[in-house]
Amino acid sequence: MGDTPIKEGALRIIRALSQQGYRALLAGGCVRDMRLDRTPKDWDVATDAGPEDVTRLFDRVLPIGVEFGIVTVVLEDGQYEVARFRRDGPYRDGRHPDHTEFATPEEDARRRDFTINGMFYDPLEEQLIDYVEGERDLERRLVRAIGDPRQRFEEDFLRMLRAVRFTARLGFELDPATAAAIGENSDKIVRVSAERIRDELTLILTEGAPALGMGLLMQLGLMQAVLPEVAATRGVPQPPEYHPEGDVWTHVQLMLEKLDAPTATLGWGVLLHDIGKPPTFTRADRIRFNGHDARGAEMAAAIGRRLRLSKVEGEQIRELTAQHMRFCNVKEMRDSKLKRFLRQPIFPELLELHRVDCLASHGKLDLYEFCREKTAEAGQERLRPPRLVTGHDLIGMGLEPGPRLGEILQWVEDEQLEGRLADREQALAAVELKYSSGE
Repeated sequence: MGDTPIKEGALRIIRALSQQGYRALLAGGCVRDMRLDRTPKDWDVATDAGPEDVTRLFDRVLPIGVEFGIVTVVLEDGQYEVARFRRDGPYRDGRHPDHTEFATPEEDARRRDFTINGMFYDPLEEQLIDYVEGERDLERRLVRAIGDPRQRFEEDFLRMLRAVRFTARLGFELDPATAAAIGENSDKIVRVSAERIRDELTLILTEGAPALGMGLLMQLGLMQAVLPEVAATRGVPQPPEYHPEGDVWTHVQLMLEKLDAPTATLGWGVLLHDIGKPPTFTRADRIRFNGHDARGAEMAAAIGRRLRLSKVEGEQIRELTAQHMRFCNVKEMRDSKLKRFLRQPIFPELLELHRVDCLASHGKLDLYEFCREKTAEAGQERLRPPRLVTGHDLIGMGLEPGPRLGEILQWVEDEQLEGRLADREQALAAVELKYSSGE
């Protein structure tokens, strides 16, 4: 099984169940990852013990999923899902079986999604238990549905996105019959909740091969169903003098290829930054996309609401889309405007988006380097200097409270960022000269 050590809590659960005469095995993704010498995210246990039997053996057990024979055991080193071997009844809601029945390990394996996720491992006997040819498919580097792929997807249409995610994450091939079943059913993905779709898309963007994953979504028809705004970028031409790489979708894919362990917001920002191009496409002296950044920001915000992204994430993705063209003007910006641009909390991600944007098109990084140099040259203290005057200071000078105070404070900060005001005395004198006269 490779050199991956088994987490102690999982071993403790398996030993405790075995000592009571039950069969207990590691199951699913952790077995796959161990076989690939990867560290599993989760350690799941499958057993012939029922939830009530597991509950008697451990001090802290959460009855999450108990109706499906599943409980969560809480130990000092983490939480562990412990599920009874089962076979499932019909999936009338497209996610959960109407009922479950006690079953053998083989029956349990055959109701799972993909062969590489359908293996068990007995750590006490050091034995791999494989009823579905999962080990063979790992060797073939193949993601293949267990049994009839159409039936597997009818049980839970989210499995179509999961098939893409595992293919991209592991760098595997997608089994042709499994791919064909996805293509036939791709429009049904919209029956899945927005939150579940959002989470799978985010994982595809952040688990290691977003270009491969998003390309598969487009190829299989899933992109057209879940993100039609992105699907619309395919085939949209761009001016070759700026984008020799090809159409908008080709450009986005090249950007995704150049990302290295992106955050969720950066991954989404790259994917969505040019979705405003299809609706703003015009041909005049050349191909133009006037205002595509603003239009795209509106569309990105709508996608965030539709997929129920958090308010913070949705706003950051909208801002990345809205501001990605601002780099064109950085060398002409006044110092105050440039410093405000550079000091934004989103700027590190915005700068990385700009870098891959350039590398996936004309290849010039002069504006990227300019911003890096200016950021380093200014330092945080000069980008965010202490305020020289406050609203209370202005009121004390006899100025009336109201929106005008904010305008004055911004003017003072602009002068400070431009290097024309250095201390409180200078600032108060400048305000007195400029504003107390009634200007």
